[in-house]
Amino acid sequence: MSRLIDLSVPVLDGPSEATPVEVSVLDHKSAPAALGLRPEDFPEGEAISNETVTLTTHTGTHMDAPLHYGLRSGESPAAAIDEIPLDWCFAPGIRLDLRHIPPGVGITAADIEDALAKVPVELEPGNVVLLWTGADRLWGTEAYRTDHPGMTRESTAYLVERGVNVIGIDAWGFDRPFASMLGDYRENQDNRVLWPAHLYGREKPYCQLEKLANLDALPEAAGFTVACFPVKLAGLGAGWTRVVAIVDEA
Repeated sequence: MSRLIDLSVPVLDGPSEATPVEVSVLDHKSAPAALGLRPEDFPEGEAISNETVTLTTHTGTHMDAPLHYGLRSGESPAAAIDEIPLDWCFAPGIRLDLRHIPPGVGITAADIEDALAKVPVELEPGNVVLLWTGADRLWGTEAYRTDHPGMTRESTAYLVERGVNVIGIDAWGFDRPFASMLGDYRENQDNRVLWPAHLYGREKPYCQLEKLANLDALPEAAGFTVACFPVKLAGLGAGWTRVVAIVDEA
């Protein structure tokens, strides 16, 4: 027997999103006229509905492709979201407990190494690594966008250089919050503090999952499979993703 655990947040307009989600609904009652027909032409006077949604590719739980980080990754053009290998998106998962790291603080390579030492399996190439910060408890509030730690270039490189292709986080963003990075930049004018984890993807390709949820529902730090197939948006830098953990309970 396998149990499925939803690791995604819903797509909706609210205080946890930095950009609006606009939904226009063609309901069952109005749909006949839109089709050039009358309500009585349909059983119960209702046709089929439709919705038009306007949102960014970074709304809700989503995957960032190398193209999001820059035009090139390593020596090659950066891959768009529809070019991500499917085997990157279905692989054994490892959850790293980083809940002790305060909001605004960068997650170091040593933090990753320490968290891995507490996992009962060895990290292997192709594993999907899930960073458990606990920030998803703030979902539905404005604080969700600001009160979380974030990855650094060094911690990202630590995982990617060991064969990890997909790294997920249960926070609004993968790097530290914008205000933390901007404050450091204004103080020292060193642009290396601006999205360093993202920009590491210009050196070597990898994908990020942002806005994960429910990592506390995983029964163990390992022993599960992650399915995280992004919507096939041609030529774009990110795609909405329903992330699911598959736990074998046999």
